[in-house]
Amino acid sequence: MINADGSPREPYRKYYEWFKEQDPAYLSAKARDADDIFQKTGITFAVYGHEDATEKLIPFDLIPRIISGSEWRKLAQGIEQRVLALNAFLEDIYHKQEIIRAGRIPRELIDRNSAFLPQMIGMKPPGGVYTHIIGTDIVRTGEDQFYVLEDNARTPSGVSYMLEDRETMMQMFPELFHRIRVRPVENYPTRLRQSLDYLAPPGCKGKPRVAVMTPGIFNSAFFEHAFLADQMGAELVEGSDLRVINGKVCMRTTLGYEPIDVLYRRVDDDFLDPLSFRPDSALGVAGIMDVYRAGNITIANAPGTGISDDKAIYSYMPEIVEFYTGRKALLENVPTWRCSEPQSCKYVLDNLADLVVKEVHGSGGYGMLVGPTATRKEITEFAEKLKAKPANYIAQPTLALSTVPIMVKKGIAPRHVDLRPYVLVSDKVHIIPGGLTRVALKEGSLVVNSSQGGGTKDTWVLED
Repeated sequence: MINADGSPREPYRKYYEWFKEQDPAYLSAKARDADDIFQKTGITFAVYGHEDATEKLIPFDLIPRIISGSEWRKLAQGIEQRVLALNAFLEDIYHKQEIIRAGRIPRELIDRNSAFLPQMIGMKPPGGVYTHIIGTDIVRTGEDQFYVLEDNARTPSGVSYMLEDRETMMQMFPELFHRIRVRPVENYPTRLRQSLDYLAPPGCKGKPRVAVMTPGIFNSAFFEHAFLADQMGAELVEGSDLRVINGKVCMRTTLGYEPIDVLYRRVDDDFLDPLSFRPDSALGVAGIMDVYRAGNITIANAPGTGISDDKAIYSYMPEIVEFYTGRKALLENVPTWRCSEPQSCKYVLDNLADLVVKEVHGSGGYGMLVGPTATRKEITEFAEKLKAKPANYIAQPTLALSTVPIMVKKGIAPRHVDLRPYVLVSDKVHIIPGGLTRVALKEGSLVVNSSQGGGTKDTWVLED
């Protein structure tokens, strides 16, 4: 927000003028009001493994993260290029596998990858879209330097927090939105519904029936599943509410079982169909993959998309983008060492104290080592895990992530952030102007995940 000489950065100028006029006691009271709003709305998330409480209030900071229109255009162009390349990659690896034959990525990276689903080979989803909803995690390291940290193409979460953060800010500070022209995000549920409707299966007649499939109330993101179903005017269902009848996936209603056309599933691939994947799954629908193969239902995101956000695949994204688009990637990857390669693994083991090491299938900030903040004991224990299964890990340098101000007891203080813009894909790519800014609330921390003590901010993209 503030330059080294004490002046506000241009995107923040109008906000900074307003902020200086405010009484700190007033802002502190507003912060408490925000907590009350989140509590009453029920905006919580589950923290697995905590005995004290399973439901936590996600921390929210009042100072928005502000991005100029020109900065956003640069980001949006890079995100769109990347999303189109990911979809083309999925189409290719489940069909002709030209990228493997061209030698751009090794075959074993696909064949030995647990996220690759042989059941999807030769399958073309309705409209040819595999990744209907994507959350691309982006970090900033300089004025004009952005990196993609990871691609979330399975079941990206957090969009409900983006929407509620904005609604809370508009409720508490309406005068700010008169003073500063901020691009809207609140039409996301409408856009999502339109996108899902557009990709209904060919046999769908009239308005498609859309359902959001949740693992149930004990899932960490259940609030979001219920919120999106409500906002879209869709049904919220669990696997036990669905069954296959006459070649259609049908939902239990008070009038009997009714067919559904589009299933926005928030259930992992392994649990989707006990006849095709894990036979012990109680979360899925027996036979849904047969209906899918027959073209009688759209599943968003398509089964098998998880391989495109695998962290080992991530390290090849520059090659993937260039192979399918014919252009260099507009948004760079973070430099990445593949621990499956002996020389890289040796380098990582020798430099664990300086690196961030992640599981290739990991998420939520779990199963990772942040070398600079780890103890000697943690590094030693992690080294043993890495030696035992090197192919399970990738490593990256510790980036000097950009900071934004948060409110603390003594005023404001800098904290590290990332950004997760949300992308909808149907006949075109639509990128929501903003996204979820996640902030590491602990001083010096680089881990922004809510499960690891992070919070959120409203993200403003300015109108030109």
